[in-house]
Amino acid sequence: MKQTAVVVAPGRGTYNKAELGYFARHHAARGEMLDAFDAYRADAGQEAVSALDGAERFSGAKHTRGDNASPLIYACAFADYLAIDRDRFDVIGVTGNSMGWYIALACGGALDPMGGFEVVNTMGMLMQERLIGGQLIYPYFDKEWKEIEGGREKIERKMFEIDKRADHVLGLSIDLGGMLVIAGNEAGLAAFEAEMPRVDDRFPMRLPNHAAFHTALQEPVAEEGRARLGRDLFHQPEVPLIDGRGAIWWPKAAELSGLWDYTLGHQVVRPYDFTAAIRVAARELMPDVFIMLGPGNTLGGAVAQSLIRAEWRGMVDKASFQAAQAERPRLLSMGMDEQRGLVVGSHTG
Repeated sequence: MKQTAVVVAPGRGTYNKAELGYFARHHAARGEMLDAFDAYRADAGQEAVSALDGAERFSGAKHTRGDNASPLIYACAFADYLAIDRDRFDVIGVTGNSMGWYIALACGGALDPMGGFEVVNTMGMLMQERLIGGQLIYPYFDKEWKEIEGGREKIERKMFEIDKRADHVLGLSIDLGGMLVIAGNEAGLAAFEAEMPRVDDRFPMRLPNHAAFHTALQEPVAEEGRARLGRDLFHQPEVPLIDGRGAIWWPKAAELSGLWDYTLGHQVVRPYDFTAAIRVAARELMPDVFIMLGPGNTLGGAVAQSLIRAEWRGMVDKASFQAAQAERPRLLSMGMDEQRGLVVGSHTG
C-alpha cells in the first residue's frame, strides 16, 4: 500500500563540502537534463552546473555564491524529486524553504523543468549581483527542542529595537522551526551580534553569501525578476503547493497571475513562514510521511521542530520525535544515505 507524502524542497546553504559530486553520485542517468541546464548557463556566460558539481574540491567562495549555489541545488533537488519511487509514495503536496519555493513550483508542475531552472538561475544571479544586506540565524528552542520561555519575544524585541535606530535595518526573514532567520543591513546585523548572548558557541550565526532575503531590501531584485521572468512560465500545478505564508495553491484552481505575483513579489520581499508551510501541510493534507529532497539534510531539524510546534502526531520535543521516528519513520531525508534507500528503492535517479 502506498504511503502519502508531502515533499519538502531545500533552500540555499544545503550544498556544502560533503555534498560535492551529489548529482554525479545519484543522478548519472539524468545527464540529458544536466546538459540542458549547462547549455542555458553557457549561453549566459556562466560556469556549467556539471563543472561545479564535478569540481576537484569544494570552494566556499565559489559554491556558496547565489549565482552558483541556486542552480546547483535546483539540479540536485529536482532530480531527487524525479527519483522518488511512485510505487511506494503518492505525492499529495510539495513545499519548500525560501529558494525551495522555486524548486517546489517545478516539482509540482507549476513550472516546467527548464522554466524552474530559469527562475532559480535568474533570481540567484540577481541576488548575487546586488548582494543587498545579509542574514543570520538565532535559536529559541533549547537542545531538547522545547521552546525557551520568552525566548522568541526576547529576540523580536531586540530585532525591532535595532531596526528603529538610525541607519540600522533588521527584520524577520524566515520562521524556521525552532530558529529565526534574521536579515538586515550590516549595521543592523552587527548590532544584533554584539548585543545578543552567544548560544552553544555558534549563534548568532552569519550565513555566508546570503543577502537580506524576504525583506523590503530586496525590492530592486523583485522588480528586476518580474521584468525578466514572464507570467507565461507558470502553469496549473499538478499537486497542491504550500507557499511561504501557509497558503495552498490547488491544481486546476490556481490563479496564475497571482502565483507569478506572489513568487516574484511577496515571496521575495516579505518574511517566509516555513513553519506555517509545514504546519498547514501536516494538518490540511495529513500525509503519512514528509520527504526532504537533497542535497544535504540541513532542513531535517527545522521540519521536525515545525511539526513539534504543531504537536503533530503527539510530538512535543526531541525525545518524542526520535521515539516516533524509531517506531515508524515520518521524516525521510534523501540527503542521508540510510534514508535515501527508503525513498528511491533500487532505481537510481
